Amino acid sequence: MIKTLLTLYLLLTPSAVHAWSPLPWSKQMEIRDRWLTKRHATILELMRKHGVQMWIVVNEEFHDDPLTELVAPARPYAGNRDFFVFVDARDKGLRRIAVTGFAEEAVSRFFESPADPRPAKEALPGIYRMYRPARIALSIGGSRGVTRSLTHESWLFLTETLGPEASRRIVPASDLIEEYLDTRIPEEMETYRGMVELTEELVKRTLSGEAIVPGKTTVGDLRRWMYDALWEKRVDTWFQPDIRIQRRGMTNNSSRGFLAVSPESWVVERGDVLHIDFGIRHMGLNTDWQKMAYVLRPGETDAPAGLKRALANTMALQDALVAHSRPGKTAGDVYNETMAQMTRQGIEAKIYSHPLGNQGHALGASIDYRSAQRKETMPSSRRLRKGSYIAIELNTLTPVPEWDGQKLFVMEEDPAHLTDEGWKFFVPRQEAFYLIP
Repeated sequence: MIKTLLTLYLLLTPSAVHAWSPLPWSKQMEIRDRWLTKRHATILELMRKHGVQMWIVVNEEFHDDPLTELVAPARPYAGNRDFFVFVDARDKGLRRIAVTGFAEEAVSRFFESPADPRPAKEALPGIYRMYRPARIALSIGGSRGVTRSLTHESWLFLTETLGPEASRRIVPASDLIEEYLDTRIPEEMETYRGMVELTEELVKRTLSGEAIVPGKTTVGDLRRWMYDALWEKRVDTWFQPDIRIQRRGMTNNSSRGFLAVSPESWVVERGDVLHIDFGIRHMGLNTDWQKMAYVLRPGETDAPAGLKRALANTMALQDALVAHSRPGKTAGDVYNETMAQMTRQGIEAKIYSHPLGNQGHALGASIDYRSAQRKETMPSSRRLRKGSYIAIELNTLTPVPEWDGQKLFVMEEDPAHLTDEGWKFFVPRQEAFYLIP
């Protein structure tokens, strides 16, 4: 009996060893500098597409702009206020000018940056007078944090320094920023795939006998276990890991239309269905990942048939979303077509997929029930871009016979990238419950 239990434990507990591991900081900087060269090569075309002749990103000491590490070398910046200026110099192409408080060799490899920098009050007006751009784009007026990140003090400084004529030419950079951040470069994919693999590894270890002792382990224990696993792997997270418990006979609490996160005091019991929402941050990229597990009852070797049927419904929803997605289609069309298919199949479904990449909730086309209903901004009219990353995030609600018809949420979230054939998962999706012995 002991040998049988040990064999089952080994089968159900993922290995802690993985082929991919996070990179040392020096190696990260080397690779991200190569990525930055590729990313800068996209800027002039995007500026011209969006009718922008000058784009200014402002970084403040102790208040880094979220764009800084994505338009400038990913280094710590300690200047009181640094400016990274992109100028459409017409037939001379793109000029990249850094107006910083201190000279920095890493910056001078990518920007015109003198060894003895001039004060911004002197340098910025000269750049403006040389080109007199019709439109100067700043991080203002956007609907998301990364598109409205300019501080009030920096706004006052720029308008005073550039003068009234230039100030009248300032426009929001939100559309330019969105396309810049939603444009993935091929060189990022190998690293990102490794990050998704590591995310999967950590989640499988959490939802296993390595981290869970039924009747003893609490939701808080699991959350703390995940924080320690992040520390061990030398990666960060961009949000607090969430755990949800569903149990036969228990009323599911909701929060803003979703199954509520379980309190940290709750204890994991046999027969529970666990859900985890988790993501990592590394190399200026972010993952987002949701998976389901079942805690085996005595004598069980698999999840009940009703639970497996519920998971199959969510897989059908994933299949439909992938099948209806193609580059150039609007997010709203994909959402409506997918939900119409679910209605025909009799599946109660909800879709809230969002772009991934430089942010966890990134900019781009969201295939999301809230966007489909938000007519005043028409985000559902945004078109899918080939190569973009997305978190295919969704759920279905299915009655479970073994639970006396009680409905079960099966929530899945998988990073994917868009090809001509639709979304492709970075790693294979979950097709069976993780089993906790």
